[in-house]
Amino acid sequence: MKNTAVTFQEAKQKGEKLSMLTAYDYSTAKLIDEAGVNAILVGDSLGMVVLGYEDTLSVTMEDMIHHSAAVSRGIKDTLLITDMPFMSYQTSVYDAVVNAGRLVKEGHAQAVKLEGGKEVCPQIRAIVDASIPVCAHIGLTPQSINAFGGFKVQGKGEEAAQKLLDEARAVEEAGAFAVVLECVPKALATKITESINIPTIGIGAGAGCDGQVLVYQDMLAMYSDMKPKFVKQYAQIGDQMREAFRAYKQEVADGTFPAEEHTFKMDEGIIDRLY
Repeated sequence: MKNTAVTFQEAKQKGEKLSMLTAYDYSTAKLIDEAGVNAILVGDSLGMVVLGYEDTLSVTMEDMIHHSAAVSRGIKDTLLITDMPFMSYQTSVYDAVVNAGRLVKEGHAQAVKLEGGKEVCPQIRAIVDASIPVCAHIGLTPQSINAFGGFKVQGKGEEAAQKLLDEARAVEEAGAFAVVLECVPKALATKITESINIPTIGIGAGAGCDGQVLVYQDMLAMYSDMKPKFVKQYAQIGDQMREAFRAYKQEVADGTFPAEEHTFKMDEGIIDRLY
């Protein structure tokens, strides 16, 4: 069954957990879709895990459109949510609607995600009014990394916890169909999940959320120097890739690849007649 913003809401009502992974290209998206994962997030995390930036702030609309369109060609049933990059929606409500529309028209996104709470509710309302589903994102919002002073857990104190709960209610009221909770204490994430009627998607927010999202390179251990506390590594794909690359290099150096079975035949008498 095709996953949509509507089926996400239905899953919350039925108590069914939702799965989401990032993807940034056709081939990975196709595998995730075939695995039956509910949603793919084309995250601005591509700035760090695909483009090699130190953070997400340098990612452009053109980057997001390019990768979103590639992902769209690899999916059938998975819901495609695409991040709105830094400064594509903060500047004005008008800019937010125009850029959300570009992600749908050019990037073939089926929903967009933007970071922030009450301060972006006008943007959420306007985008939803334009018939584009919106996934909100509160807690640790990477586009605000300079304001936060680093990647830190959010909502640990009473005032901060109340603020996050209020923001979750605000984005729901503004029309968001789901909300990502990033790096939020488990108890607070559970309280938020129980207090709102839209699905919560956790990343570093515990099992009390309605669903979970991970960066696929993290959960496949593709980077030996990076393992966030909230990530479970489901396979050591990075090690397997490195070993395969080393084996290929060695066989090329030894002259054992390509072997006879990897070559094409012809009438070798033709070779003798060439001059």
